[in-house]
Amino acid sequence: MKSEIQKCIEVLKAGGIILYPTDTVWGIGCDATNEKAVQKVFEIKQRDDTKSLIVLVANDAMLNNHVKDVPELAWDLIDISISPTTIIYDGAKNLAKNVIAQNGSIAIRMVKDNFCHQLVYNYRKPIVSTSANISKFPTPLTFDQIPSSIKDKVDHIVNPNLEYGNQKPSSLIQLGLNGSVKILRK
Repeated sequence: MKSEIQKCIEVLKAGGIILYPTDTVWGIGCDATNEKAVQKVFEIKQRDDTKSLIVLVANDAMLNNHVKDVPELAWDLIDISISPTTIIYDGAKNLAKNVIAQNGSIAIRMVKDNFCHQLVYNYRKPIVSTSANISKFPTPLTFDQIPSSIKDKVDHIVNPNLEYGNQKPSSLIQLGLNGSVKILRK
């Protein structure tokens, strides 16, 4: 695992794209602070770049560095969540402009899964995590279901034997500065 993490970090630092097992499904990833790398992800997925992407962080400090004001409720949700939970925050900061939604929000998940946590923690920057599918097609739940058109366009594929996510997308919750809570995906 250590050598895979090191290889991913090398690719990310060079502005490359990785295909990796996340704490949910297999994901396409890049440095979430690198606009050119984020643009490559949109191109690989054939996704409209007006849609936002999910970003992974490793800890509280990293979350605070990329959201202007983390609501108290978010800390509670992070602490009590048993399964991977992505929270949409208002006021994204210090990220590539094209990874942030048009309304200034950002979807962030603090990863607890060992591989992803070690990857993001050791990279010391947030990493994009979007499902490894072409837009409007079903999310692949296993490595074998990922289309070759995606596998052929990334710069590094993590050893598929490391696949151990829960094989379903994360919960998605939107928190507003006004205290509103909206569950977008269970």
